[in-house]
Amino acid sequence: MTKRDYYEILGVEKGADDAALKKAYRKQAMKYHPDRNPDDKEAEAKFKEVNEAYDTLKDSQKRAAYDQFGHAAFENGGAGAGGFGGGGFGGAGFGGHDFSDMFEDMFGDMFGGGARGGRSRGPQRGGDLRYNLSISLDEAYAGKPVQIKIPTSVSCDTCDGSGAKKGSDVKTCGTCGGRGEVRVQQGFFAMNRTCSACNGQGQIISDPCNTCHGTGTVHKEKTLNVNIPKGVDNGTRIRVTGEGEAGQNGAPSGDLYIFIQLKKHNLFEREGPHVLLDMPIDFVSAALGGQLEVPTLDGKKALLKIPEGTQSGTQFRLRGKGMPVTNSSSYGDMFVNVEVEVPTKLSKKQKELLEQFKEAYTDKNSPEQESFLKKASKFWGLAS
Repeated sequence: MTKRDYYEILGVEKGADDAALKKAYRKQAMKYHPDRNPDDKEAEAKFKEVNEAYDTLKDSQKRAAYDQFGHAAFENGGAGAGGFGGGGFGGAGFGGHDFSDMFEDMFGDMFGGGARGGRSRGPQRGGDLRYNLSISLDEAYAGKPVQIKIPTSVSCDTCDGSGAKKGSDVKTCGTCGGRGEVRVQQGFFAMNRTCSACNGQGQIISDPCNTCHGTGTVHKEKTLNVNIPKGVDNGTRIRVTGEGEAGQNGAPSGDLYIFIQLKKHNLFEREGPHVLLDMPIDFVSAALGGQLEVPTLDGKKALLKIPEGTQSGTQFRLRGKGMPVTNSSSYGDMFVNVEVEVPTKLSKKQKELLEQFKEAYTDKNSPEQESFLKKASKFWGLAS
């Protein structure tokens, strides 16, 4: 029977990227998973077909071979057997040299390595998981323990992750010796392909577990308690070892990666370890100077000394009032940008007082304005 095209099985275009492949695989695997289709032989066959297609296409080297030779790339005597253009190079070459060894040294990594340093497949390590966690700037400042729920695959309790019914045997595959791959010679290329006897698992389960259907894993929502350290920033990645998806047939679990996203704060803005604060001040305080209370991220107040004649846009630095630096005892700084606020809704008495102030006002009280007017007058030709 002619095998279906792997791209057609997953429902993706030939040029699909890794993310599209993974998304399509999960959709098809969920649709035909034995848990959702009990005693459905057709669904079981399609589930195996989907796994076989994804197993090939997710590996860049296998995918390159498949794109060039199709299914023949993984069959004895397939495309490439007999050399390029039918030249007929065999395993042993001219003058006693082994050309298969020579080309393995040159191109061995192209088709999955091989006996020399090639990695064994067998039971596969569980996949890594990503979890996006949104927290406030205050929580990032103080750090916090969080409880998260993650839909994932976990080791099957019924069979303790072995994939086999209690009391039944799990045997090492005699075809591949437990490696999950077999060595295939194709012309002067030597390449590995998934062992068809054990479907790449490296072991044979004669009597599969009824709960996990031989995979050793089941889908479940897992609750985790995770400590978020002080000082985390946008994009900070926290690795929780062994809390990813469970590996198949007793293989190690993957890892969980928590990515931090900071919510916007209504007062502060963060720049690395430093914190910025825009603070309006009244024009009397700016003119006469004094001390003002400034909010800080620890929920307390700091005193900020305002010099006489402070202008809008002046920036003050409060050392050690910024964010804690992760895995350190040091802190960043807080920068306060002041904006002088012009008074509005003046009473009659306030206006009278300002008129009196205006009469006593001189150009020396506004040196920047005086300098500007001189430049403008020169521009207009009113001054030499």
